[in-house]
Amino acid sequence: MLRQSPSFMRLLLAITFFVLSHTGRAQAYQTEPITALLGAFGPEVELVEKRLQNPVVVLKNGIRFVTGRLGTQQVVVALTGIGKTNAAMTTAFALAYFRPKQVIFTGIAGGVSPDLQPGDLVVGRETGYHDYRWTTLDNKPTNQTRNATTNELNPSYFPGNSTLLTLALRTAKAASLERIPGLPRAPIAVSGRIVTGDEFVNSEQRVNQLRADHQADATEMEGAAVAQICFQQGIPCLVIRSLSDKANSSARTDMRTFLGIAARNSAQLVVSMMEAIR
Repeated sequence: MLRQSPSFMRLLLAITFFVLSHTGRAQAYQTEPITALLGAFGPEVELVEKRLQNPVVVLKNGIRFVTGRLGTQQVVVALTGIGKTNAAMTTAFALAYFRPKQVIFTGIAGGVSPDLQPGDLVVGRETGYHDYRWTTLDNKPTNQTRNATTNELNPSYFPGNSTLLTLALRTAKAASLERIPGLPRAPIAVSGRIVTGDEFVNSEQRVNQLRADHQADATEMEGAAVAQICFQQGIPCLVIRSLSDKANSSARTDMRTFLGIAARNSAQLVVSMMEAIR
């Protein structure tokens, strides 16, 4: 077999990296750990992108990823779109192409806990589905999904990574969260349970049901899908939700009114978290 000289091999490696980098495939050879920052709505994702240092746009399977730095951290930012399927698709591609060390998913949500108000942040101590139900072979109802690779049952609620959870709550105390005019207090960040379903919840009856059935603090349409993929792949994950409404009969009006403030609070917390890591 013909043996190549070390200099030739170095040249070949350099050419390979050049070609891959110009076709958007260099991420497979990335050596520096990267954090994936994903969001369901455009406003918060755009705000995070604007804070990136040295941003680079990479298109993968039609999805726009933007790499860059926040403080000392290398990150990749992407918009998933609304709903569990869109969120799962973007998360899967992010994990495959960029192999992040951790994933933070953020966006707006409806408040379920009566103690919370628009502008508040719920940091996902755990995240699960409220619209997934089936009956086991021994006739027991469950909302546990199943890992298709291992065939094992997943937990009913996926735990948020404890290190990221602690970082988020600590950072939120020092972050400049924007207050919604007319509300009795400034925004707070709490550790809580987030429930996910392909439904925009906007009725007091559904809020009461989610509170009774799941002891939920917030409801949204993507987080558990992201958390499930990360759980099954062993990737640390945290879901953070900024409340734009209380998921009641005025939710649609409140969401349109408070979306901007909720998005800014969400983006500010995520950016502050990355900048706080040394």
